[in-house]
This record gives sequence, structure tokens and C-alpha cells, in this order.
Amino acid sequence: MALRDTSLPEPSGPALCATAPPLATDDRERLLTGRHHDPHALLGAHPVAGGIAFRTLRPYARAVSVVVAGERHKLASEGDGIFSGLLPLAEIPAYTLLVTYADGEHEAADPYRFLPALGELDLHLVREGRHEQLWKALGAEPMTHQGVTGTRFTVWAPNAQGVRVAGEFTCWDGTALPMRSLGASGVWELFVPGIGEGARYKFEITSRHGGRFLKADPMARGTEVPPATASVVTAAHYEWGDAEWMAHRGDTPVHEAPFSVYEVHLPSWRPGLTYRQLADQLPAYVKELGFTHVELMPVAEHPYGPSWGYQVTSYYAPTSRLGTPDDLRYLIDALHQAGIGVIMDWVPAHFPKDDWALARFDGDPLYEPGDSRRAEHPDWGTYEFDFGRVEVRNFLVANAVYWCEEFHIDGLRVDAVASMLYLDYSRDSGQWTPNVHGGREDLDAVAFLQEMNATVYRRAPGVVTIAEESTAWDGVTRPTDSGGLGFGLKWNMGWMHDSLGYMAHEPVHRKYHHNEMTFSMVYAYSENYVLPISHDEVVHGKRSLVSKMPGDWWQQRAGHRAYLGFMWAHPGKQLLFMGQEFAQGAEWSETHGPDWWLLDPGYGAEADHRGVRDLVRDLNTVYTRTPALWQRDIDPGGFRWVTADAAEDNVIAFLRFAADGSPLLAVSNFSPVVRDGYRLGVPEDVPAWREVLNTDAARYGGGDVTNPDDLKPESGRISLTLPPLATVWLTPLK
Repeated sequence: MALRDTSLPEPSGPALCATAPPLATDDRERLLTGRHHDPHALLGAHPVAGGIAFRTLRPYARAVSVVVAGERHKLASEGDGIFSGLLPLAEIPAYTLLVTYADGEHEAADPYRFLPALGELDLHLVREGRHEQLWKALGAEPMTHQGVTGTRFTVWAPNAQGVRVAGEFTCWDGTALPMRSLGASGVWELFVPGIGEGARYKFEITSRHGGRFLKADPMARGTEVPPATASVVTAAHYEWGDAEWMAHRGDTPVHEAPFSVYEVHLPSWRPGLTYRQLADQLPAYVKELGFTHVELMPVAEHPYGPSWGYQVTSYYAPTSRLGTPDDLRYLIDALHQAGIGVIMDWVPAHFPKDDWALARFDGDPLYEPGDSRRAEHPDWGTYEFDFGRVEVRNFLVANAVYWCEEFHIDGLRVDAVASMLYLDYSRDSGQWTPNVHGGREDLDAVAFLQEMNATVYRRAPGVVTIAEESTAWDGVTRPTDSGGLGFGLKWNMGWMHDSLGYMAHEPVHRKYHHNEMTFSMVYAYSENYVLPISHDEVVHGKRSLVSKMPGDWWQQRAGHRAYLGFMWAHPGKQLLFMGQEFAQGAEWSETHGPDWWLLDPGYGAEADHRGVRDLVRDLNTVYTRTPALWQRDIDPGGFRWVTADAAEDNVIAFLRFAADGSPLLAVSNFSPVVRDGYRLGVPEDVPAWREVLNTDAARYGGGDVTNPDDLKPESGRISLTLPPLATVWLTPLK
């Protein structure tokens, strides 16, 4: 609490108040033990027979006076930190409290003289599970209330006997600040004058079983730097400069626009950099390489760094390891002003069991199901969310909206969707219960995902949601009004698995696995796909992308380049994890990030790693200016096989078409031999073809086996030279 404001009139000497009516024994006991649902009925100022009774709870105080119209009236001690008195007044006056502690006097407004700072509409929406801006109703909100500045604390804890605010401003003892229960909503509220931004706090909860414990705020917008776990009172002050971006980001549907994604783990991209320092480097780097978007691995606060952010404890707070929430806004703004969209990994499938966070939040299962068979996630040692509870669904749906509205996020990549959709996910017989129809589908999770997608698309035009879904669930990207889940895009895990499996084989064996590179086209238009080479594919012994390739170092780099050329030409959007753009040989480590030293000229990296990075830049450049590669990604008419059965040659060739019919011919030779005079059928209305990209070019570190001359069809076929372990793109000569 603040020291007395010396600009106020000096109160006169204290006069002892008359004795106030005593508290009922039960009320007193429940108040002191943190189990009272309505402390405002006991504390503060109340009309009684003979005047106005004042009562305050100030543990460790030596004396308390009430100051009315500049006059100081000493309250009597009732013991246990309770002070009270009676003044012969007709109505409750404006007053402050003057509290004497060992370190001096402190003057403050009384938290218990204020009306609730949360409206009935907010409470109604919370009860209904329909508060789409929940963060404006719950959590810690700095504000001016009834003319006094302070912070409104609100928390949903329906099973608690009592809740108190504890923080550095109470020496982490919640006794002095019990909260009131606001009816049947399960919400507890207290406006605390004099508390502002930067204050650290938690909620001290007394469960219905009698246990008492401190919990971080589920709705905290700021946190301490881990391993510290307190929530921090935070408000946004950032002034955005991306109005142009926000106004036009949805002009072209994402399915009909270029969309190539650079996946980034912010803490390790350049270890040690803050959000603002990253803003000086990341946008320029991504723009130079030509990616249209970055995807940030989870930035919500998490206690354990090696979880990479996938063990979230504070869903509404960006990790404080890299700076403040406004610092993250600055980074996102910088990316937008560089013309780069921002996708964020979002983790609603599970949460960790840390006893200071969401787990058994008010002493009972609250965010997790009460049935332990459903609550425990069998793979990750975490809890799953109770998607059948409207308040929990509201917590998550509003969280998705929060990142889009408050941080201008352009897309949400939803982690582990498959684990949400199936009741028997990673569970054996007897460890799960069928749904009401006898099936294995989690109908509550389906309803949640549909609600989340529909709400985000309605509230945040231009945003895309992306599912990491690894099964054959039907309709992941179908609209919700047609029975689908409503995602905009889905990671194509089948393509990733099959194509990487093919590339891992020695070329001499690839002919026996040719279908692994062509099968994806059987289902390519069943969903709207992203082709992901993500962090998951370059850790835990899976090796980096270049190290998956067989052969010597030259062949590995050639295979790496050929694969990227094939990937960028294949129907679907692209995603590449950091470090793979320059063929890093080592697996990714979150402790030191990409091996940037490989690009050092002193290392002689021009032919090795810089060449691969230059290829990625050129892939993106040609891709972005070639509508055939992205305009009809979800239209079967935008693709045609040229040769899908040349297994003996390890050759794959296909055409992509723009909306106006303009074609691009992509040819991949996954054998280590040059194929001269290789004949391919092409559209008859194209008089000549020109090579626009060749992954074997010398500037990329290849052998420079190219097609420098224009290729003119004869009898509907062209004859070209296929470089070894390479992909070639050709377009009509203009």
C-alpha cells in the first residue's frame, strides 16, 4: 500500500471511535480463515444503529484510524488484525484508512468500500460460456473505479470456499484481501486501490476440502521470468503501426495466395536476443529469404524451457523470458511492416500438472475432467482440458481470439489436434469410455474446435487456423456449417512421412518406393494442406533434413536441394524449420539454436550452406511470382501428371496451372546420374519452355548441369537434360 500522500490535508489527532457491533462468531472465523464468500458484508463501512460502523482486517498493523473530512478517528482492535469503530454519521462518508505498521503510517483507500467492478453482462456471459473477450472480465485489470486508481482482481473458482489476493504488496499473505463471490457465476472479485502495473500476485484459494494454496492467475497477461511463478499486473500501451497490413491481409483467401512459412523457435533463433532485438534481425532475414509468413513455436508462458513452449501454464501471457507483452507486439508489428504474416503455435490439447497453475485449480478438477481416465494425457504426463465444460471452452476460445485481437496474430497453428479428437488416443481397451453413440470420437472436443474456428474467423478477418492433425479424420478443413471442423489448413503429415521415407533410401532402392512420392496426389484435394518440414522432424535422433539424405556430403546436399524443389512445386503450402534453409547438418537444439557459423565466409560455406540458403531464397522468389504454384492449390484442375510411373528412372514430373491456365513444369530426378535427352509430354499450346530454376546450379553448390537453351516441343514432347539429384522448373517462354 502507498505511503500517505503528503499533499492531502494533515489529519487532526486521533479521537477514539465508539464501539462497533461485534462480528458473529461464525463470520469472524470464516473471515480469518479465508472461507467467507462475502467479506464486503463484514468489512468496510455499514449503517448500523447509532451511526456508521467501520471495520478493516489488517494483519500485523499496530493501529488503524479512519480519516473522514480530514479528521482522524482511531479504530479499536478486536484482535487477530481486525479493527473497528462506530461514528455517529447519517450516511457512509468518503473516507480513507491510516494504518500504522512497524515501518510507519500508510494511508490508503479501503478495498471494501467499492461496488463490484464487474458488470452483470460480463457475469452472464461467463456463466453461459460465451464471453468472447474473457480477458476483459477475468484476471488483473488496472483501472480507475469510483474515482480511485487500482487493480480489479477477478478469478473463476466455483468450488472454492474462499479466495484471497496475495502478492508482494501483502508479503504473500492473503489474509487482508479476501475476495467476494459474485453469485452463481463462480467468479470472485476484489478491487484493490493503489495497486498498479508491475505488481506481482497470486490467488490464495481455500478449497471445499479445507486445503489452502497459492495459484497463479489463469488469465494473467504477464508473468515473472521462470522459474519464478507469480503473475504480474500488466496493461497494453503499444501503439500499432500495421494498419495497412491489417486492413488488407484478408484481401486474397489464403488458399489462393502464396504461403510459405519459416518456423521459428524465438528463444533459440539467435540465443540471448529479446523480442525487440529480434525485431531488428528476424523480419529482415525472413524478407530476404522471401518467406511470406513466420510461424512462432509457442510463445505463451511455460515453466520448462526444453518443452519448447508446449507445456503452457499461462495461456494469456507471452513468455517473459524475452521481454514484456508490448515487446512482443513490437516484434509482430515489425514483421507486419516488413510484409510478413505471423502464425503462432497454440496448445489447447493439454496442460502441465504444476501445482501452482491450472491443475486442480480450486482444489477439485476444474480445467481438466473429473474422470481420471479422461483427465490424464497418456503420452505427455499432462492433463487434458474438459471440453465439455462451457467455461473451459470459453477460456480456450477467448484465448484464441485474444492472440488475434490483442497481438494481431495472423494465424493459429493448433497443436496435437488428433489427440483431442479421439477418446481412445494412445489408450488401451478399458482406459476410455465410448461417446453417447458408442464411438471413439470426442464429441465435446469436436464442438470446441468448431466453436473456436467459427469464432476466430468471425471476429478476426484475414486470420487462418491450421490443424496439426495426423489421422484421416474427414472434414478437418471443411466449413463448420457443413459439418467440418472449420480449419483453414491442415498439416499434411502423410506427405511428410512418405516423402522423407523415400528420400532416406539409397537411390538404387528408391524405385521400390516410388509410390511414396506419388501417393499424396491421391488425397491432395481431400483437405487444404500445408507441407510441413517442422521442428519435430529434426530432433530426438531423427537427424536434420540434409542428414536424412543418403550418400556423401555432395549427394546429401544435392538430395536436400532436390527435395526442397519438389516440395515447393507440390500442391499445398510450404513450411520449413529454421536451420534447414541452409542445410544445417546437426539436429536442432533449443539451447544453442541454428549453427549460424556454417554461413561464415571463413568457413568456406559458399558452396555448401550459403548455396542452399540462396536456393531457398530463389524458390520463394519464383514461387511468389508464379501463380501456377499457389493459386489453385485446392483445385484438382491446377495439377496434371506428366510422368508418375518412371520408377526405374527415379523421375517425377508434373504440371501446375494458374487460374488463367499458365503452366509450370516441375521435374525431379532423384537418381545420382545425369539423364540426357529425357523426353516429356507437354501442353501443345506452349511453343517453347525456359528453365527458371535448377537446384543443381553452381550458385547453389551443384554441378551446374542445366538447360541453358529454350526447349521447343517436337510432336508434343520436349527433350531436356535432367541433372543428378535435382529438381528443375520450367515455364513457357514469354
